[in-house]
Amino acid sequence: MMLWRSVVGKLWITILLLVSFVLFVLTILMLEFIENYHVDEAEKELTQLANKVSVILESHEDQALARSIAWELVDELTNIVIVEDDSTYWISPLEDENIPHFDLEAIRKDPELSVVLDENRRVSKRTIISEDETRKMNGEDEVLVVGVPYQITDDKDGAVYISQSLLAVHETTKHTTKYILLAAGIAIILTTVFAFFLSTRITYPLRKMREAAQELARGKFDKKVPILSHDEIGELGIAFNQMGRQLKFHINALSQEKEHLTSILSSMADGVITLNIDGTILVTNPPAERFLQAWYYEQGMKVEIGEELPPDAQELFGRVVNTEKEQIIEIMLQGRSWVLVMSPLYNQSYVRGAVAVLRDMTEERRLDKLRKDFIANVSHELRTPIAMLQGYSEAIIDDIASSDEEKKEISQIIYDESLRMGRLVNDLLDLARMEAGHISLTYDEILIPEFMEKINRKFQGLAKEKQISLQISMNLEEPQFNLDPDGIEQVLTNLIDNAIRHTSVNGLVKFNVQSVEKGLKFNVQDSGSGIPEDDLPFVFERFYKADKARTRGRSGTGLGLAIAKNIVDAHKGTITVHSKVDEGTTFSFYIPRKKLESDRI
Repeated sequence: MMLWRSVVGKLWITILLLVSFVLFVLTILMLEFIENYHVDEAEKELTQLANKVSVILESHEDQALARSIAWELVDELTNIVIVEDDSTYWISPLEDENIPHFDLEAIRKDPELSVVLDENRRVSKRTIISEDETRKMNGEDEVLVVGVPYQITDDKDGAVYISQSLLAVHETTKHTTKYILLAAGIAIILTTVFAFFLSTRITYPLRKMREAAQELARGKFDKKVPILSHDEIGELGIAFNQMGRQLKFHINALSQEKEHLTSILSSMADGVITLNIDGTILVTNPPAERFLQAWYYEQGMKVEIGEELPPDAQELFGRVVNTEKEQIIEIMLQGRSWVLVMSPLYNQSYVRGAVAVLRDMTEERRLDKLRKDFIANVSHELRTPIAMLQGYSEAIIDDIASSDEEKKEISQIIYDESLRMGRLVNDLLDLARMEAGHISLTYDEILIPEFMEKINRKFQGLAKEKQISLQISMNLEEPQFNLDPDGIEQVLTNLIDNAIRHTSVNGLVKFNVQSVEKGLKFNVQDSGSGIPEDDLPFVFERFYKADKARTRGRSGTGLGLAIAKNIVDAHKGTITVHSKVDEGTTFSFYIPRKKLESDRI
């Protein structure tokens, strides 16, 4: 754990910040005081010195002697400039060239210092006269200048300027700062020792409790906190250990009850959805998840809050809560028929939600419908070619065709219809053999990209002829896969041919393959007319056609999807369909990876 997240770290940082803030404020105030004090003292001394020099100059007739006396009064940090007029002035000798000094030109450039010459008044000013920017910023060339007037004659006045470098003041400030920093370092060390001393006395038991709490959060309820003292922290440790024992008991009881309930829900063939009083979903089981996924797909996977259930189910929930009685309804969703029985759930005396039991009645409804439609479908498929064979045969027998070309045309039609009946019979035989379990697959290790390109080239001509865009995409982890290439090609051929036949001009057909866990997933998607919701459960049945008009040329025999389903089932895979009317259809099938003989142990 990072130091600043612990109690010790927070205590340490708090004391450090407090000490640092106090030292900082004291440093600023002390340095300001020391600097102002020294500057004020220096100003008084320079003023006195300037007055002495002016008196010496006024009282001596020998000005050269007076100036030499003035030069003797200054030290190495002090500089004197004696000005009679703008053209006559004297500067004291310089003992150190590094000490800042100034001349008459610098005085005239400064309007405040010029007041001594112009208005015969005393002035005092701190200024920097260096041209070196680095020295300016460091304050090395800062000086204190004092100017006083003196009388040369009755009608003529001069000025004495004395400047002193503040380097000594700055050095004093630096030394003071060093001592303060040393004191701050000692304070920080003492603070650190004090904070970590507290850690051994106070925070050590707290850290042990934190470790025990983390172990409890991981489910290790046997963790105990050591009792090191009998004060408030010790009592807290005792209470913590008691809490751990109680948690272990209650969690075990809850886990057993949850496992029992989960086992019951998971093993149920019917779906179960538990709803809160506000309509939010609390608990579901796998069959109920399939029901909800179908609803989410219908909504484009964009389900708003409060719309987790279909409107009919929401209305049923409202009636159950209001009437506090069991309600029942049948819902059609993505072609599947669900019977929903919903009952209220009580929390003592008031309703706290509802439980819905869903039963998938699609198979029962499908069998009822197939029993009604199968004979009609078979009769229709066989009656059309037989009627055409019979009609054109009678035309030949009755000698209606007068020319050889007409007879040849009629014979061609009879031949085409006989081929169609042959294909129908062969498809029926193949389908019967597959459903009887006699289908034989020839597995081969193939390159999926080459296989998909072959399928793509096969349908490009037909797609261009119908002005349909055919797109292919692949997302593979490994290019090779073990499957029956002829069977999968037949499945893709049926699906892509159906997609092209039911897609209008300028439409789009996409098919892709992607690697998924332990297999491959193929998708064929079109932007065609779609399949009505009532027909979705029956598209893989024999002779079933969503096209009720059964127009020739667009509708097939109705066996292609049934054959495709049997081929996929033979690969131990699954095939599904999702569709919306006027928006398109998506067929998806999954082929699991077949374990090779060399992989077996």
